Amino acid sequence: MAHLLVVDDEEKMTSILKDNLEFEGYQVSTAKDGREGLQKIREGSYDMILLDVMMPHISGFDVCKQIRADGIATPVIILTAKGEEIDKVLGLELGADDYITKPFSLRELLARIKAILRRTQDLISGTDEHKVGKLTVHFSSYDAFENGTQIAMTHREFDVLKYLWQHKNRTVSRDDLLSSIWQMDDGITARTVDNFILHLRQKVEFNPSHPRHILTVHGIGYKFID
Repeated sequence: MAHLLVVDDEEKMTSILKDNLEFEGYQVSTAKDGREGLQKIREGSYDMILLDVMMPHISGFDVCKQIRADGIATPVIILTAKGEEIDKVLGLELGADDYITKPFSLRELLARIKAILRRTQDLISGTDEHKVGKLTVHFSSYDAFENGTQIAMTHREFDVLKYLWQHKNRTVSRDDLLSSIWQMDDGITARTVDNFILHLRQKVEFNPSHPRHILTVHGIGYKFID
């Protein structure tokens, strides 16, 4: 299930989008303005961001500019009442993936969301061999090698590593991992996640005591860096 973040200061618009997108099977989070949106993007994990332009505190354009400067590559669709060509060009130049002008039809928005998510997934799955720290990993076959020697890893270790890798350069919270990998199993706690990451570093990092790839973001979770 793709997780979308809607950032819009119009409460009615946000509510309509949330209800309809959830009906289509998406998980939807919301932010009421650019400041809250920027914080959620930096601290959370999303598959796509729907971003209004004219908002209090920080405009959608500035949010897009800042997250791209942070190295966050999450797809962004700009939502705006503006229709001028210069605004469309500015949004795309700042790193947005698409642009849709209000009022728009839900069918049109859904088509654009699906197209971008499909394109993103194609890029992720285009090659199955990935260099992850000191390992060469094949996620589809659950194989990992270090200098040609196969390394024993559990499916759960692969799942966690793949999730971090797919969200590279972004902070992934412990709750993100609990809900996505363990489906909020009552027997799994945040401390369990921490211990799991500790063991995973032993296999991925050249120097697990000073990790360069699976980094701790104190008070939140972890971030994978190439």
